[in-house]
Amino acid sequence: MARDPLFVMNYMVDLEMLAEDVLADKQQVVDLDKKRNSNREALTALRKKQVAPPYCMDKAWLNFGGMFIKVKKDDAITMLTKDQEELDKEIKTVQRGLHEKVNKLRDAQGQKDLSSFDLNPLTPKELSRVRH
Repeated sequence: MARDPLFVMNYMVDLEMLAEDVLADKQQVVDLDKKRNSNREALTALRKKQVAPPYCMDKAWLNFGGMFIKVKKDDAITMLTKDQEELDKEIKTVQRGLHEKVNKLRDAQGQKDLSSFDLNPLTPKELSRVRH
């Protein structure tokens, strides 16, 4: 059975686009996780009392888009904590979308969907209810 070359070409282009989309999302998760780890390290350093000389213990330097800005230490901790929360939300959103994209790619390749039953991990609140 002969296939139409245009059909095959369009099919391969569609597969490549789906695969690129999956790879881009995976890379985005990696990049966001690196940023989250950097923030976590910064928060740990700020919470310790040894990060600065005694005369500037209440100030911290933060890097925003290539510029260093001097802010109060408490403000820096608050900003980094909020950034951590946003990064966590964004990573979860990308991971949820990634699961759908991988299944779409597998479907286009004629493979079965990944059988994870679309489960989500328990939240800390739900986990505490299960333990007690």
